[in-house]
Amino acid sequence: MTEIKNESTKERRGLFNLVLEVLGWLRIVASPLLIGLTIGFAVYLSRPDTTGLIIAISVTTVGLIIGIIWATRVWKKKGTLNYLSKVLKSDDLDYLDEDNENFGRT
Repeated sequence: MTEIKNESTKERRGLFNLVLEVLGWLRIVASPLLIGLTIGFAVYLSRPDTTGLIIAISVTTVGLIIGIIWATRVWKKKGTLNYLSKVLKSDDLDYLDEDNENFGRT
């Protein structure tokens, strides 16, 4: 009975980890995609004709492709959550405890 319970718990954890990795993958893809979208939008605003639209769509597509390649490489090497946690960490908080310990001392 406990073996069945452990297996279902492992499956849920595996599914939960997979969902989190996919969400991290989407966050990594979103960055170059948004950059490409912004550049493409600026190109289209400066040239609002068919040529500008084609260039804008091309730039956005290149941003999407770069994002997909980047996110897939990160997922295979380190895992998206490990990568995002290192990128988004704040070094300022590492010294917060040291500052509180020394507060009020001369």
